[in-house]
Amino acid sequence: MTPNDDNKDKSSAFERMSTAIINFSATSAMFGIAMALIIIWMVTGPIFAYSNTWLLIVNTGTSIITFLMVFLIQRSQNKESIAVQLKLNELIAANNSASNRLLNIQDLSETELNTLYEHYRKLVELTQQAPSNTQSHSVEEAIIINEELDAAQKAEDDEIAATKKVEKEQAAGK
Repeated sequence: MTPNDDNKDKSSAFERMSTAIINFSATSAMFGIAMALIIIWMVTGPIFAYSNTWLLIVNTGTSIITFLMVFLIQRSQNKESIAVQLKLNELIAANNSASNRLLNIQDLSETELNTLYEHYRKLVELTQQAPSNTQSHSVEEAIIINEELDAAQKAEDDEIAATKKVEKEQAAGK
């Protein structure tokens, strides 16, 4: 018995059925079946004299299938999203350099997500300004590094300006 066998026993009949339907609906065979049904419906049009009942059959059938598939697809996407989120959480938790404040990111409000987005956008800008963008660091570290670089550049600029001033004074004194 494999670990997956335990999971199969624990999943509900609805979950197994919905997974099977979602998996089958994404196959070429299902597309072929759908095309065949449409062709059969079109061919039977003259037989039923293109009656309202003939139109109602396809409209009702497609409406019911679409209605049910919306919920199955949404359920599948939610499950997939949770699985991806858990995998990312595992990667973040396993990496000592990663910020653990991202572990519950899916629970943040849209405003908080936008704030966090701006936070990381600022990190990208600061990283692009850094002499080496191969090092990983937080926004706070990037700001400190950038401030140190700005201070060093200002000191260098001041030194160049002072040197030029001295040279100018020396040239004027001669």
